Amino acid sequence: MSFELSPIEKAKFVAAKQATQYVKDGMKVGLGTGSTAAWLVKCLGELVEKEGLKIKGIPTSTRTAELARNVGIEVISLDEAKWLDLTIDGTDEYDDNFNLIKGGGGALLQEKIVATASDQMIVIADASKHVKTLGQFPLPIEVIPFGWQTTKSLVEESLIGMDLLGRQVALRMKGEVPFYTDEGNHILDLHLKRIGNVRNFSIIINQIPGIVENGLFIDVCDKVIIGYGDGNVEVLDINEGLIEKNRIDFVETTNLFADLND
Repeated sequence: MSFELSPIEKAKFVAAKQATQYVKDGMKVGLGTGSTAAWLVKCLGELVEKEGLKIKGIPTSTRTAELARNVGIEVISLDEAKWLDLTIDGTDEYDDNFNLIKGGGGALLQEKIVATASDQMIVIADASKHVKTLGQFPLPIEVIPFGWQTTKSLVEESLIGMDLLGRQVALRMKGEVPFYTDEGNHILDLHLKRIGNVRNFSIIINQIPGIVENGLFIDVCDKVIIGYGDGNVEVLDINEGLIEKNRIDFVETTNLFADLND
């Protein structure tokens, strides 16, 4: 059976494949959530199956945990792991300072906790995720359901006077009902278009009662691996800039590319 992937999916795959080079036997590895992170989990699963790689995976969502178990990765909780060697995750946006917007998949709280409990965080992405200024992608904030409409009003009020280009706040829906995170919370998506000062914004927004966490990841990411649809890969380091270029041959296998929509 043959699988034809789009250039974007090929870019995600080669970025994930490159990231597996940083995973060594015995490591405790944070496993991100989303379409790009799913490629990583599948690539690691192949190494577990074919090369006997022995790692313990700490997933950032129930769906990542299910996928990891399905491909043979041993899954443990963060409480069991206590501290991680490495977290590898995707991103919705990243800027030149490796600040991120995450949470498009609704797992921002667990993703941030796991990433900050790691010696190193590597982000895998296609080139379209790079922006000069964060905010083009809607910023998710996780809020408790109790009084969420009041929380939303407080958020809208706090946006007035801030260095932003947009101020629309919307409750994330799943069909006709509100979206719920793994923790049973809601997500408000902030359509800001441009966030002038991400550090100040993060501090201010997290002071509003009812907000659990926001999707800005600041001073967390150490490396960004950028994949391209032609198989080329670049590895960027926060301290050293471009540290590696590579090309990964794209070989389609039924095992790796099955269930692409999971």
